Amino acid sequence: MLEVAKLILKYVSYFFIFYMLFYSTFLFISALIGSIRLFRNRYRDKMKNTIKHDYYNPVSIIVPAFNEEKVILANIRSLLNLNYRLYEIIIVNDGSSDDTLKTILDEYELQQTNKPINMQIKTEKIKAVYEKNIDGVKLIVVDKENGGKSDALNTGINMSNFPYFLAMDADSVLQKDSLEKMIQPVLEYENVIACGGFVRLSNGVAFKDGEVIQTSLPSDLLSCMQVLEYDRSFLASRILLDEYNGNLIISGAFGLFKKDIVVACGGYDVDTVGEDFELVVKLHVFAHQNNVPYRICYVPEAICWTQAPSNLIDLLKQRKRWYAGLIQVMWKYRVLFCNYHYGFLSFVSYFYYLLFELLSPFIEVFGIAITIMSMCFGLLNVPFMIIFLVLYTLFGCILSLTTFFARIHLINYKIKVFDIIKAFVLCAFEISVLRFILMISRLLTLLTYRKNKMRWDKLNRKRINV
Repeated sequence: MLEVAKLILKYVSYFFIFYMLFYSTFLFISALIGSIRLFRNRYRDKMKNTIKHDYYNPVSIIVPAFNEEKVILANIRSLLNLNYRLYEIIIVNDGSSDDTLKTILDEYELQQTNKPINMQIKTEKIKAVYEKNIDGVKLIVVDKENGGKSDALNTGINMSNFPYFLAMDADSVLQKDSLEKMIQPVLEYENVIACGGFVRLSNGVAFKDGEVIQTSLPSDLLSCMQVLEYDRSFLASRILLDEYNGNLIISGAFGLFKKDIVVACGGYDVDTVGEDFELVVKLHVFAHQNNVPYRICYVPEAICWTQAPSNLIDLLKQRKRWYAGLIQVMWKYRVLFCNYHYGFLSFVSYFYYLLFELLSPFIEVFGIAITIMSMCFGLLNVPFMIIFLVLYTLFGCILSLTTFFARIHLINYKIKVFDIIKAFVLCAFEISVLRFILMISRLLTLLTYRKNKMRWDKLNRKRINV
């Protein structure tokens, strides 16, 4: 029996080591390809003159807001400063209990209107609609009963007048050129139904009139580590998957969609806390099942700035919700599992999220348990394990630093020497400490999933000066 146990431990250890190496190698190759693409795009833009065109696809910008009085004015100011010819702003006050609505009405002196609403998607009751034209941009504020973020987005879709809509969070701000860059794939390619941009953290960043005037790593260590994590996430796998039309997620903080196909799909799902992930996967499945030619693009040059949780409690709340949404969507669209009809989408994209996102906390905890058991049986090669962990951490650091400096090059910002030192030091802590904490958080989320699957904890916001 002991020999059998040793044999099982041996092969399980091989699996765990292979899993870690495969995951790291996949991310490293993704980051390398992503960095090459960014450098190539930057070189191409420098070598040719950009042709300015007079044609713009009109866009409706939809911002769901629930108790966002601290950040909503900064959001609206950034949107009013966009370098774009034709767009409208729709703020959906989703039954806020604070002064979100009053703050907007007092600042912009909007007038109530009885404009008819095209109820293409069923939503909670609308109490009032306010409008005002500000320097050629129509600002619409919808006051409705609380129905959740998905319901608020669906309300915005019903209110929108244009064929494309941009969904973004109330605690986010856009640069002047963000919308202009986001719409480029729609102008360049046929059948584009959705585009995602590069979400960056606004902690430690100063803005003026819709432009970044100063950027540095945040002063607190937790936010710093999240900057490295975001850069790796948005500049690694997403660029690689984009090459094969295989991205399954567009961040809810910054996503552009073709309205008619979203309406045909039924809009945002109100029964999930991962509405952004769910919508994109639904669009993929809908297009495949109905033989609709389509393209979903990732545009790393289009930048949205959002707040990162600055304390551990808020970070864990955020990540628990993200992971609960992942569970819901992966189960709802399990038709994608090993289904040849969906090709790359099934065997690469879905498999990646299944193995390295959904199941990763189990595999990692299982690996730790196997390591402890191996020590108890005297099967652990301690020098090899130490070398392996050091190499794995070093590999992860190289990956994080590659994406960090690729992002700096992409946006052409100057960075302080002290920030470079912080990035080198903190990347190891992000991989070894923060990753472990988030792993435990995701594991606890699964264990309490049935009880809290629709829970949406409120995060603390800080005022943004734009």
